[in-house]
Formats: sequence, C-alpha cells, structure tokens
Amino acid sequence: MAEDFLNDYRVNGRRSLDVAQRRVKKHLARFFAGKRAHDITTADIKSFIAKRQEEQASNGEVSLELAALRRMYNLALQAEKIIRKPYIPTLKLHNARQGFFEAWEFAKILPKLPEELRAPIIFAYWTGWRLKDEVFQITWQQIDLEAGTVRLEVNTTKNDDGRLFFLPSDLRALLEQQWADHLSHWPDCLFVFHRNGKRIKDIRGSWQRACKESEIVAKIPHDFRRTAVRNMVRAGIPERVAMQICGHKTRSVFDRYHIVSEGDLREAAQKLSRAFSFFDGHNFGHNPVSG
Repeated sequence: MAEDFLNDYRVNGRRSLDVAQRRVKKHLARFFAGKRAHDITTADIKSFIAKRQEEQASNGEVSLELAALRRMYNLALQAEKIIRKPYIPTLKLHNARQGFFEAWEFAKILPKLPEELRAPIIFAYWTGWRLKDEVFQITWQQIDLEAGTVRLEVNTTKNDDGRLFFLPSDLRALLEQQWADHLSHWPDCLFVFHRNGKRIKDIRGSWQRACKESEIVAKIPHDFRRTAVRNMVRAGIPERVAMQICGHKTRSVFDRYHIVSEGDLREAAQKLSRAFSFFDGHNFGHNPVSG
C-alpha cells in the first residue's frame, strides 16, 4: 500500500514526494511494519497517534501522516487489493500558527539576509505566495514585464489552479532589476530568483541566521502568507480577490490566515473613539437612569 501511495505521487508529478517518502519510511512503516492491512484497527491507529505525540510531534504533522495512511487505504480499495479499511480519526488542530510580520520587523530582517534572497523574500511578502513551491519556481517565461504580470500555470500550484498577478509598481521595478541582472550575468538561468544561476532549494540556515542577527524570533517564511492576506484586506482589496492572489481555494483556509493583531484591535478602538467623540465633555458620573 505504501509503494502504491508513493507511485501515485510519482505519476501525478507531486513535488512533495520527498516529504511523503519521509513520512512513510520514518513513521508509518516503522510503526505498522509487519501488519496485514486488514488486521490494522482503529485502536492500532490511536496507539500510533499516542506514540507520535509522545515524540513531541505536533497534531498538524500527525494529521498529515494520518492523511497519508488514509490515502493508502483508499488507493488499495480502488485497486481492489483490500475490501475494508479501518476508521482513521481526525485530530483537532490547536497549534495553528498565527504569526505575521509587521512592517518594521520585515525591514529589520531583510538586510540580514544574503543578497540573493532579498528579492524573492520581498516578492513573497507582497504576494503571499509559497516560497519553495511557487516563488522559487518562477521562470522568465512566466513574466511579462511589458504587461506587468506574473503567471502561475495550471497544475503548478498546491491546489493546481493557475494564477495571474498584476505587479504593483514596486514589484515591477524589482523584477526589472532581476531582468537586468539576468541579461548581464546569468543569461542561461531560467529562474527569476536563483543562487549563482541555480534554483534555490533551501534557505533554513540563512533564515535562522538572519532572525538571530536581527533579534526577530519565532518567525518563519510561511508567515508571509498571513501577512500578505492581512495587508491586502487592510488596503481595501476585496477578500475574494485577495483569496485569488494568494491562492486560497476555500473560504475556511482564507479565514485561518486573515488574522487580527493587537495593532488591528488598537486601531479599532481608536476608530470607535473618533466615531463616538460626541460624548466628549459629558459627565459620565451622572446616572442617566436615576435622572
């Protein structure tokens, strides 16, 4: 079942094949190895959950492992290799991240990053696009500087939908600089954002150093998705359009990222104060009920 699951990733060109292989080999196969598919019970699966939680795995990570197991059973049923599957419980996610970047935090961390990472990080901050699977994959064929657009083709995004983004003036200028650098130094490189002409695959070390040097803690690049959603809504962009730009297919997913900060709440209080300023000067010690 595990091999059929991984082959499904291969034939569909899923870019997260390496992650799926790690979940299978390191966790699922290690726990369930030697058991027949029909002999695995819901109690066994709950034991697996308990073991992973003892290993300090988050509910989010365990949920992805359970999803892989569920997919294995569904594929096996489709292929008529088995006739039943156990109930696989769904975990509640209490640990959803709610981080985002304030403008001053972004301005502080950006100069600490290597020069080749600054442009893609700025792009991710503005658009909310995923760094590894979207921003780092952009090639010059997807850019139209004359029209001022960037296009993600169908089946190249996480939800397989295509996406068209019209560049704000600052991002357009950024990509024009990248194009000039491309013509001068890396004419054979297909990628808009790269490291010495090669596709950027991992930024964890550079990111961690930049966080440490800028004294910005508990931030990850995925926080740009939440930040971009909040910035778009603040700028007055309709939520439906913001969903399309960032690549959120469902309203529930969008709502997870549309996070309110303390600053937002403070600004709301200030707006309320201005809206009800006609109370100024009234004696609030007077009891209007008693007269």
